Amino acid sequence: MINFIGTYDCKADAKGRIMLPVALKSQLAPVLADGFVLKRSVFQPCLEIYPMKEWNLLMEKLNKKNRFVKKNNDFIRRFSAGVKVVEIDATGRLLIPKNLIEIAKISKEVVLSSAINIIEIWDKGSYEKVLEDTAEDFAALAEEVMGGEDELS
Repeated sequence: MINFIGTYDCKADAKGRIMLPVALKSQLAPVLADGFVLKRSVFQPCLEIYPMKEWNLLMEKLNKKNRFVKKNNDFIRRFSAGVKVVEIDATGRLLIPKNLIEIAKISKEVVLSSAINIIEIWDKGSYEKVLEDTAEDFAALAEEVMGGEDELS
């Protein structure tokens, strides 16, 4: 499993291309040849880029769901809506399709933020607002998510 590190400010050009920072591009090097999947986030107004191996692991998990259960089928349809296979070109640019740019409301200023095994792609204003809105609740959230006595050893 790959673990990405860092948050990077970038710019998107008029065609929706983002030049990846060298530090992030070097982290992506081991998975660059396999390609990536780009999709909308389930919980936030951003996009997520999955290395193909990580995407395939997630699809294996989803494929175990019984599609004759309506909520499973509805979830799979909604989860995979707008999913695109993307590549990073030889110069280190990622092209974001126009429909996904509109969904995430991405403008010129972009933030690429590591989220363990994926990269989140945010409009900078949206990213800063989400961080600001969740700042007060983060301590309680950290305790709830990570504070279990049996979780860390």
